[in-house]
Amino acid sequence: MFPIGLTEALDEQRTWIVPAGAVLPGDIGAEITALSAPDKPGEITVLPRPLRRPSRVIVAGTGDGDEAAWRVAGAAIVRALDDDEHARIAIPDGTSEDAVRGLAEGLWLAGYRYRDAPEPPRSGRIDLVGADHPAYARALAQAHATATATWLARDLTNTPSSVKNPAWFADQVVAEAATRPGMTVTVLAGDQLERFGGLRAVGAGSVSPPRFVELSWTPSGVTSPRHVVLVGKGITFDTGGISIKPRDGMKLMKKDMGGAAAVIAATLAAADLQLPVRVTALAPLAENAIGGSAFRPGDVITHYDGSTSENTNSDAEGRIVLADALAYAADRLQPDLVLNLATLTGANAVALGKRTAALYSPDDELAAALAAAGDAAGEKMWRLPLPGDYVEYLRSDIADRVSAPQGPGSVMAALFLRDFFGDATWAHLDMSAPSWAEAPDAELTKGATGWGARTLIRYLSTLPGQS
Repeated sequence: MFPIGLTEALDEQRTWIVPAGAVLPGDIGAEITALSAPDKPGEITVLPRPLRRPSRVIVAGTGDGDEAAWRVAGAAIVRALDDDEHARIAIPDGTSEDAVRGLAEGLWLAGYRYRDAPEPPRSGRIDLVGADHPAYARALAQAHATATATWLARDLTNTPSSVKNPAWFADQVVAEAATRPGMTVTVLAGDQLERFGGLRAVGAGSVSPPRFVELSWTPSGVTSPRHVVLVGKGITFDTGGISIKPRDGMKLMKKDMGGAAAVIAATLAAADLQLPVRVTALAPLAENAIGGSAFRPGDVITHYDGSTSENTNSDAEGRIVLADALAYAADRLQPDLVLNLATLTGANAVALGKRTAALYSPDDELAAALAAAGDAAGEKMWRLPLPGDYVEYLRSDIADRVSAPQGPGSVMAALFLRDFFGDATWAHLDMSAPSWAEAPDAELTKGATGWGARTLIRYLSTLPGQS
């Protein structure tokens, strides 16, 4: 990522960036005061100063000055700069640490470019000029870890499925974990997946066999750390299988592993930030393809916990692989808390639009904490119910449940998953809609958004170390 640093003075050789309402001395201060300064976060006014230094000043609106407004301002600022430009941002006295974190996140997130994009990455530099260096240094470190995780989640999701098969994804996780002390990674394949009946069924039609990745961060010096398990759907491409998708519904299905990308990225960030919480990410990886060996509607699948599901729609494959991962977590990992992220249903977009995920949890305290973390991180979610009377729709004549019953699609998927997580406190985020942006929007760039990584990092950062 391009560097953002701290410095003590404005440099007349560099572009100056000034938040609206900031007071500067001399002729520049008078010129800014004379402007009709932008009020709305993300609004930009450029003041050209030919034959003078600095040669231009950018005035950025920061609204009410909270973290979200500064994040939007940062995104607008980075888009107003040239790729190789060096700029300095004047931080007014009294600006909070949270606001500086939001600013840095906006700069880095909106400045993202896919690692294999044809245009080169940015080569410029941005320095923040402000009085409270220790606090701002902390804010920059937190923003950097968050942005690094989000960039990784975006890179993984944007990678074409001609490259991104389950083995490739697993290799990326192994390589990332190797750079961080305190991390371990296990990859299961072939006969090691014997008990993972759902994962094997979904991946059976592809020439690229499935993988199961377990990535763990264990903090040092913490006795009995709280254990959080993050489970992410990892379908590296989804044709819909025999229940084939229409063409328009299939063309973006390289993003169907966005949940796995988010949980892996957040766990790596936990190590980068040295969080005092034990975190394990589980990524069931498969390609849902069409072929003679593909699983069929009407097949009965035996999951990791020995329970069975009647497949009624092979395009509802995500919940089938997640069921194995959740059952594995309950059986092997003794989690205090399980959080599940998945690009699971189109019904999420129908209900909540393109920027909001659906949140499900039977635990009011956990649901409120996740929603608060999402608000702080800039990732919206809305809690939806888990109605007990809808469980009747899951009944099967030949198995413990059906995979895709009638009823509200996102809700029924959550009710299906509720069978598998054991006694742990649990929440599920259906983030299919906000995982992709059709156009740049504030800190989002076109393409994969990395949705969920920011929320998980915020939430994990609030947890005490002891269980």
